[in-house]
Amino acid sequence: MAATVSTTTAVPAEKKRLAFFERYLSAWVALCMVAGIALGKALPSFIQSLRTLEFGQGSQINIPIAVLIWLMITPMMMKVDFLAVRNVGRRPAGLVVTLLVNWVVKPFSMAALAWFFFRLVFSAFIGPAEADQYIAGCIILAAAPCTAMVFVWSHLTNGDPAYTLVQVSVNDLIMLVLFVPIVQFLVSGASSLRVPFQVLLYSVLIFIVIPLAAGTLLRTWFIRTRGKPWFEKTLLPRFAPVTIAALLATLVFIFAFQADNITHRFFHVLLIAVPITLQVYFNASLAYGLMKLFKVGHSVAAPGALIGASNFFELAVATAIALFGPESGAALATVVGVLVEVPVMLSVCGACNRTRRWFPETVVPAVP
Repeated sequence: MAATVSTTTAVPAEKKRLAFFERYLSAWVALCMVAGIALGKALPSFIQSLRTLEFGQGSQINIPIAVLIWLMITPMMMKVDFLAVRNVGRRPAGLVVTLLVNWVVKPFSMAALAWFFFRLVFSAFIGPAEADQYIAGCIILAAAPCTAMVFVWSHLTNGDPAYTLVQVSVNDLIMLVLFVPIVQFLVSGASSLRVPFQVLLYSVLIFIVIPLAAGTLLRTWFIRTRGKPWFEKTLLPRFAPVTIAALLATLVFIFAFQADNITHRFFHVLLIAVPITLQVYFNASLAYGLMKLFKVGHSVAAPGALIGASNFFELAVATAIALFGPESGAALATVVGVLVEVPVMLSVCGACNRTRRWFPETVVPAVP
């Protein structure tokens, strides 16, 4: 028998809070920025030696950063259950809106905003070569939909965890196919830079395929040997410190590699934040508005809006470094995305919670 959906009286949602590290993530990022810059300035020879550790001559895929990103992303990928995709047909509207915003609107709107600001509005402060790099970095950032932090944003808005998992799973599958051609097309079209297809393909292989395959295999093995309750309630929480430590260590390396860029171009950091912040609010508002138009329940609408606005900044930073080098303007732009992400997304969460009454509260029976 088909599952039925019933409308009930809205119940005030329990106010949820981030864990200690997530709650002050902006502060940790700021500390990593200071520590990385200090390290880059104090030990330039050591940082240069780390920078030259690559997967093959000229690949620009840094080995220490790659290892840290594997440690950071693999536990996140272990949360993704691709079997959940088969149940999405019961409520497709939320997923359709999410995919529309993520893959049709978001990369192209970011390319347009970046071109407008860096080519026109900020042209008096930014040279053509720097504009190319910043545009490329912003496009790479927007072409990578958020995977990990979505679960945090969904929790804060009382989102439907199963549906959020479906949205993340489908996005990850699509990212394997569309990330490379979208980045190559938009970067080549909006700037004078040429994106080496092979390097971009290697980035996807190293930073998506490998951790995704590892996470899927580990998830399957642990659930089969120890059971799903133990996996979700006991094992996954144990990985949280590893993920946070790897994230912070990655940021220290990135900011160390970017030390000269940031200190010499701090004003540019502020300029880069403008289009990135605008595109977050634009895409969140668009996704949220479309969810309301199609009468999607708030438990799906809020996470969908947050997925449409946030970015997989770990992949974006790694890809920018692989393509243009750790000291490039493109890498700097993706790093600015890290600084913007948390405070802006928390404000979007607050807006979604304050407008909960705009949406019907739906109760959907669990699918056996």
